This record gives sequence, C-alpha cells and structure tokens, in this order.
Amino acid sequence: MDALSFVLALAPILWLVAVLLLLKWPAWRAALGSLVIACLLAVLWWHQPLTYVGTAVLEGFLMALWPIVIVIIAAVFTYNLCVSTGAMDTIGRMICSVSSDRRILALLVAWCFGGFMEGMAGFGTAVAIPAGMLAGLGYPPLAAVLMCLLANGVPTPYGSIGIPTVSLADLVGLSPTSLAFTQMVQLTPFFMAAPFLIVLVAGGIGQTGEKVPVSARLRGVAGVALAAGLSFTLPALAVAALVGPELTVVVGSICSLGVTAALGRVAERSGKLDPAFQMSSSALPGEGASASAGASSAATAAEPLTLPVALRAWSCFILIFVLLLGTSQLVPPVHEALAAFSSTVTVYAGPNPGALSFSWVNTPGVLIMVAALVGGFIQGASPRQMASVFAATVRQMLPTVITMLAVLGCAKVMGYAGMISAISAFCIGVAGGLYPLIAPWIGMVGTFVTGSGTSSGMLFGQVQAEAAEALGINPTWTVALNSLGVAAGKMLSPQTLAIGLAAVRVTGKDAELLRSVLPYALGFLVVMSAIALGGAALV
Repeated sequence: MDALSFVLALAPILWLVAVLLLLKWPAWRAALGSLVIACLLAVLWWHQPLTYVGTAVLEGFLMALWPIVIVIIAAVFTYNLCVSTGAMDTIGRMICSVSSDRRILALLVAWCFGGFMEGMAGFGTAVAIPAGMLAGLGYPPLAAVLMCLLANGVPTPYGSIGIPTVSLADLVGLSPTSLAFTQMVQLTPFFMAAPFLIVLVAGGIGQTGEKVPVSARLRGVAGVALAAGLSFTLPALAVAALVGPELTVVVGSICSLGVTAALGRVAERSGKLDPAFQMSSSALPGEGASASAGASSAATAAEPLTLPVALRAWSCFILIFVLLLGTSQLVPPVHEALAAFSSTVTVYAGPNPGALSFSWVNTPGVLIMVAALVGGFIQGASPRQMASVFAATVRQMLPTVITMLAVLGCAKVMGYAGMISAISAFCIGVAGGLYPLIAPWIGMVGTFVTGSGTSSGMLFGQVQAEAAEALGINPTWTVALNSLGVAAGKMLSPQTLAIGLAAVRVTGKDAELLRSVLPYALGFLVVMSAIALGGAALV
C-alpha cells in the first residue's frame, strides 16, 4: 500500500516529466495537467471532499499571484523597459570597455552581469542576455552559452529578487532570512568555483583555434577569478544573514562587478596578460557588445560614456536597490510602518489550514514596479512607451504566470491531501539516515524538469521539510538542500539550454551543449551530496 501510494503521489510529477521531456509540451500545459491529476487523486484515492480540494487550489493560486507573479511581471518589465530605452546597450558597452582579455571579459559579462540579471529579473534573462553579448564579442556560440550556464546555476535560488527562497520559506513555514543564509553557506564552494570554471572555458581556445593547456588558461587572471568569487560570496553571505534573500545576489554581483572591473583594469595596464587571449579589436566595445539585439542602439552607441549617461542607464536598478534596502529590516521604522499595510486570511476549508499573509506595499513586486516607472521616466520613456512595454511584458510572461498558478495549486493539493507525506515517508524508508545524500538530487530533478528554482521548491520543499522532521535533522538545513540542487538542475534544464541557444542563434545543438555542461553539473552534485550529509551531522 505504501509503495502504491508513493507511485500515485508521484503521478503529477511523473506526468510533468513525461510531457515536458518526451512530448515537448509547453510548461504551462504540462503544469495544468499535473494540477488536474493531483485533484483527481486527492478526491478518488485520498478521499478529500471537493471543498477541501477546491480551497487548496485557491490557496495555491493566491499564493502564486501575491507575491510571486507580481515580482515576475515587475522584474521582467524593468528589464524590457531598459531594453526599450537603450539603457541595456549602454550598460553592455560600459562592461565590455573594461578589458580586451577574453577571460576577464567573460567574468564581467557571464559572472558579474549575469549574476546581476539573475538577481534582478531571472527567468532566462541571465542566460540569454550575457550569452548574446559574449557571442557578439566573438566567443564561440556554444562556449558563450556554457559559460553563462556555469554562472547562472549558482545564484538561481536568489533570482528575481529572491522569489525562489521567499516562496519556499513561506511554503514550509521557515524564516526567509535563516533559509537564505543557510543556502549561501551551502553554496559558498560553488560561488568560489564558478569564476575559475568560466575562465577555463573562456581560455580554452586560442586565436588560431588550437586548444590551450589548462595551466595556461589561468595564467595572469587567477587572482582576478579568486577576487571575483570572494567579492561576490562575502557580501552575499552578509546580506543573506542581515537582510534576507531579496538582495543577496544583487549586492554580491555589484560588489563582484566593481572589484573584477578594477582588477581587470590593473591587469590590462600591467602589460603582463598573454596576448593570445586578447579579443579582436573590432569587437570591443562597439555594437557587438550590445546587451540587447531588440533595442535600437544607434543613438546610445554614439553617446560618450559619461557619469550622467551611466547613472541614467542604471537608474532603474539603483532605485530598486535603494527601495528594497530602505524598506528592509535594516531600517526598522520604515519596515514596521509599511508592515501595517497587510492582511492575513485563511482559505483552505479542511483541517490544519495555513494562513496567507499579503503585504500590500512592502513587497518586492510593488517596490520594483515603482522603481521601474521612476527609472523609466529618468531614461526618457514616455507614459505611452511604458504602457506598451508593460502590456508586451504581460503577454510575454502569461505562460509563466499560468505555470506558477498551476504548480502552486498542485503543490497545495498534494500537501493537504497527504501526497507529499506519502512521498517523503517512502524516501525516508528507503534512504533512512542517508536521506541528506539524495536531498540535493531531488531539488535538481525539480529544476531540470520545470526549468525553475521556484517550481522545484514548490514541488519538493514540503518533502524535504517532512523528511527533516521525521529524521530529526535541522529543517532549515534540509530544506536548503533543495535549493542547493537547484543550482545544478538549472544548468541541465532543457528550457535553460534552449534559451541560451536561441540567444546565440544556434539550432540543433541541444545534445552537444548538454554533453558539455553535464560533467560540471554531475561534479557539483557529488560535492553537494557530501556537503549535505556532512552538514546534517553537524547542525
């Protein structure tokens, strides 16, 4: 009976795997199918009344709409608006003017700027935009995507202003700040390793097409790679511990960008960099470095990179940073005043319902939207232009919104009906005290299938929490292991691979790209399992 219940409880997830990977359905259709299957099983096998199932779905929908969907729309709107005004082209030219060494440029674009885009927008922008920039600079297309995959996986739990972590913490009833810090502790080795891996890939092919020995690839830039990792990791750890997940990788990436650019300048002027790694002068830093092919850059390409131009280009992101930090727990009077504008409701009609809390002002989606509108005005966007970009953003993100609604509804039905308990009980029965070994792999599978760290947390976060309770393991540590696996799953997800290949205008190379990134992801997972088991014994 337990094995049968386990298989049936997995049915919504198995459906998702089958139709996404085998039938190539779009994610929103697959997720709606999973929701329907979960509801049918809840009624027919777990004998849940229709009112229980219906209110569980409604709770999931409401939880998805606020704050997840509003953050998704606001974050991508910010990016799209900056593309429309040409600000992204200016930002791209600023970054690409720092150095002519292709290893340093790869760090600046894939690691620093990619991390910033993940923290601000997520949802594929952190792979598509940097990969397109690198390909425009003359990097081999597959290498450009591979570097962005290596860079993008690690910060994924903090993407889109921390939505994966905030959503996961809300789902399982943990402190977002504690969960964010624990995740950063687990991810620290990978934050440190990623810049070195990017440099190794960037330096892998010489100017004449020959393979470069591994020892030569780091020559002259090993210190820059180390600094890029440290200057990202240490501030991110501090922000996660003191502020929470929303600004963790935003602050980390900005610090890393500043430090890497400064050291890159020093290395460039030292004359000690190997000329074999110098980019073609025709690619630096002109229109090939454009951040967005969709924006008209004729005006911005001719505009000198002065301080006012730079501040105008970065205005949306500066305002987001100021508003999120200024309303955080670091500023108690403001935080507490805005906390009064909130509501708490109970939706689920069955036993042991959860409470939904809605912050109407002090929530990232609202603050990002305010920053985008003010920043867009500073960048010269008219109200009509902003309205047009917003409408296009809503149309663009509608499939993602439907996916989030369906996944959250499915997760709530599975949790209230007892399906999550059936999955966790079976996993605990099989793995026993070694459960932490497989916990990151579970998170990886969720992201591999859905392409989303948020969806992985919604599908498997409760499994991890119940496993921790049953085994007497620290729940924050165990739930964080799901996000640890997300970092590997994001590199392998077919959706992420497709986004990267589309950005560099390459088709039919999915399998080749997967073979390239697979060794890195598997290596990450082995180390993650060791961290998971060792940490579970200590915390």
